[in-house]
Amino acid sequence: MAQGNNSIKKVLIVAFSLCIVCSVIVSTAAVALRPAQQLNQELDRKTNILNVARLYEPGMDVEEAFREQITARVVELETGEYADQFDPDTFDGFEAARDPATGRTLSGDRDIAGLSRVENFATVYLIGDPDSPEQIVLPIRGQGLWGRMMGFLAVEGDGNTVVSITYYDHAETPGLGGEVNNPRWQAQWEGKEIYDEEGNLSPALHLTKGGASNEHEVDALSGATLTSNGVTNMIHFWFSEEAFGPYLAKFRSGTEPEDAEDNDTDFDDVEGA
Repeated sequence: MAQGNNSIKKVLIVAFSLCIVCSVIVSTAAVALRPAQQLNQELDRKTNILNVARLYEPGMDVEEAFREQITARVVELETGEYADQFDPDTFDGFEAARDPATGRTLSGDRDIAGLSRVENFATVYLIGDPDSPEQIVLPIRGQGLWGRMMGFLAVEGDGNTVVSITYYDHAETPGLGGEVNNPRWQAQWEGKEIYDEEGNLSPALHLTKGGASNEHEVDALSGATLTSNGVTNMIHFWFSEEAFGPYLAKFRSGTEPEDAEDNDTDFDDVEGA
């Protein structure tokens, strides 16, 4: 006697076949859409860079504006010199941090931003004349309350005065730590100074409770102490001698970075998606 349509065997066969078909459809769609997703991610990155540099206008051609006004360069963090062995259009700092040849492990007091590992080279974005830029946009990231916070900070060509800050990816609590995206809070950063007059590589800029009282202070986020601490920690890391400190020191002293001399070290290409 033929098995009924509701037999366990037929139900399992139909369910298994449906799972296979759905998996193939989803996988095919993911592969087909990947180039478009990558283009959108790249467009979003360029939009954020233009935005933090106060160059973005709604409806503008982002690709054209980026190409005409911004020059990307890869910097060796230890020396503060440009590293031409990497293509700034494809260099990926996250991949570089994971590669022993282009990254290093941080521990203890050196890892105040909670990164564990960091790249030895990073991409910076120069606004205007790359030999004497009006602004420099620098990528920053660090641990917040709920996860990694990633953003950009723009400084003037003096290597010290803040233009603006933005965070493009974070998981902070809306209305509390999530206020890092509030334009009113971000506006406080304009004109603040990262370093004091001593000329060292230790950043003086920090978030403070009770209201900022000088050029090195920004109001902390109300009710978000851990997020505020995270912002201060990432500023203190990325603008110290561990990261962009040596690079910005050249602008502060009036001697712009130069191209690092070619060496025999053969780095593998580190390319972004």
